[in-house]
Amino acid sequence: MNIEKGYIYHIYNQGNNKQKIFFKRENYLFFLKKIRTHILPYGDVLAWCLMPNHFHLMVLVRELELSVKTHRVTQSHPVSTSTRSINQSIAIMLRSYTRAINKQENSSGALFREGTKAECINSPNGITPSFISESGITKINIKNPEKQYPQECFNYIHHNPVKARLVKNAVDWEFSSAMDYAALRDGKLINKVVVEEYVKI
Repeated sequence: MNIEKGYIYHIYNQGNNKQKIFFKRENYLFFLKKIRTHILPYGDVLAWCLMPNHFHLMVLVRELELSVKTHRVTQSHPVSTSTRSINQSIAIMLRSYTRAINKQENSSGALFREGTKAECINSPNGITPSFISESGITKINIKNPEKQYPQECFNYIHHNPVKARLVKNAVDWEFSSAMDYAALRDGKLINKVVVEEYVKI
């Protein structure tokens, strides 16, 4: 993933071979904790949706690398500090979640498709064609992408459960930020102040 500081990215991935990645409610909640740990230090989450076999995040990236402390293993190996990029942090998030699910489901192997996507949606020079129809991801073809992509992405992410016929209204899907924007829940994952700079809620 080629991620630059100061831009909004649509980050998404799905289950390997379109398999489920969330098997019960606790899995969704666990993944949300992973997002808080591995994504929030690098930027602001503007929208999110977790679906049974894929996830979507809309993130304004503020930091590309952060200092992290490694834990002491033995007395001869003291705590040390190194840097971790947002790409590395996303990879760690998915690997650690995969290990937990493989243990839960008594399975092994890759849970997610290889290569998480990160599409820039607000750079006038670097916008990539988000939502290309690829394994269930729908293409959105619009004009003036630097102005419209953030709004389209925001709406697209929240409409996913409706399109998949899991619910009739976006606000009925528990595992999405749509409930937070509708004031049906006071979720702490999204930054409502920042999102108003980019989209109409």
